[in-house]
Amino acid sequence: MDFVKLVVGLGNPGKKYAKTRHNIGFRVVDQIVESLVPSGRKWHLDERLSSTYIICPIKARDVIIAKPTTFMNESGLVVKALAEHFGLLPEDIMIVHDDKDIILGEYKIQINRGAAGHNGIKSIISHLGTQKFHRLRVGIANTNKKKMKDKVKFVLGRFGLFERSLVKKVVNNTSEQIINLI
Repeated sequence: MDFVKLVVGLGNPGKKYAKTRHNIGFRVVDQIVESLVPSGRKWHLDERLSSTYIICPIKARDVIIAKPTTFMNESGLVVKALAEHFGLLPEDIMIVHDDKDIILGEYKIQINRGAAGHNGIKSIISHLGTQKFHRLRVGIANTNKKKMKDKVKFVLGRFGLFERSLVKKVVNNTSEQIINLI
């Protein structure tokens, strides 16, 4: 996977959503940046690209790490704008996002997969015109399916006290996995 040049973490902007399940993509890319970028360097806000991004050195090459400033359902606009601005193909892109079909603490890396009901991924597929991009699907599912009955409330909810240690572990593991794969 040494051809990934752009890693986009998905989430919703604002403090209201900061620690929700839906924003785990933001947390993973924040961890990558924290691991690789010297303190003092900051994210660059680019209103034209509706995103914040930073260029990280990973294995002797630069990789763009980005977070949309739009809401999840408009992620495709941002990913397309970033791809066009930096001259990237869909195959150069990895999207990091939450997945309610995978148990919290687990993750899957895939390419060329459908949206499986994830509105951010639906938007990206629609705007790129393809699903041939890399995805790191970070599990947020609870083993108690009753807690997930209202899907919108569940994904926009915060992690419980007993889930937080798993969240920290999966964020660390997935950020290390991305760095190693690139």
